[in-house]
Amino acid sequence: MKIQDKVVVVTGGGNGIGRALCRRFAAEGAKAVIVADIEQETARKVAAEICGYDFCVNVASESDIQMLVDEVLKRHGPIDLFCSNAGVGVEGDCCAPDRDWLRSWEVNVMGHVYAARVVLPGMLARGEGYLLQTVSAAGLLTMLGSAPYSVTKHAALGLAEWLNITYGDQGIKVSALCPLGVKTRMLERAEFGGGSFLLEDALEPEEVAEAVIKGLEAEQFLITPHPKVLEYIRRKTSDYDRWLGGMRRLQASMTPLKAQS
Repeated sequence: MKIQDKVVVVTGGGNGIGRALCRRFAAEGAKAVIVADIEQETARKVAAEICGYDFCVNVASESDIQMLVDEVLKRHGPIDLFCSNAGVGVEGDCCAPDRDWLRSWEVNVMGHVYAARVVLPGMLARGEGYLLQTVSAAGLLTMLGSAPYSVTKHAALGLAEWLNITYGDQGIKVSALCPLGVKTRMLERAEFGGGSFLLEDALEPEEVAEAVIKGLEAEQFLITPHPKVLEYIRRKTSDYDRWLGGMRRLQASMTPLKAQS
């Protein structure tokens, strides 16, 4: 897919990866870029910067997603690319509070489900459309220190795979964006434990946006801005037990650092 003259929606578009995507899509000549974010003021600032359109939306609410899509259809016409990008990260193991598990599930999984549920009928009727879902490399590997994040990102990847398989022959393209560390608020705030080791190779959001442009043009399912993620996947699948052992060693090496923080 080429972005020029396309109608594009980006959730979580007010900050981080989402903001970089909005800026890059505008630079690529999109017909309309809709900056959707739960933080209305940040969405408004990005939209003003790129001559786009802002929309306040909570992706954990299906009615919010429906209102967003209805408004875009009314103002700009069919949506060519829906970037389901909003996500949250919380620290904790299986004993993390239920509210953290529920919040992670609602945003990191159901946010993608609601987006697909709302936009797919129109896309299928036209025989074309693109879903870009920001998953994270945690969905392919794991996220040390955060069971809710790791589990929900695995679920998000499973959904993206299912959508690709189910609708790929009906004109629907689906890509899963799976970066490692990215210099966003989530990583900088160390919002969840285990993230510090990602800082070393963290990319700028603009670098991720560049990888997305290339991935969309190639219409590839996995978009991995960090090339080493593919090597990690090969190691994982070639010898799962060895990979698990290596991850346990990495976790053990991080524990003293976390205790001193």
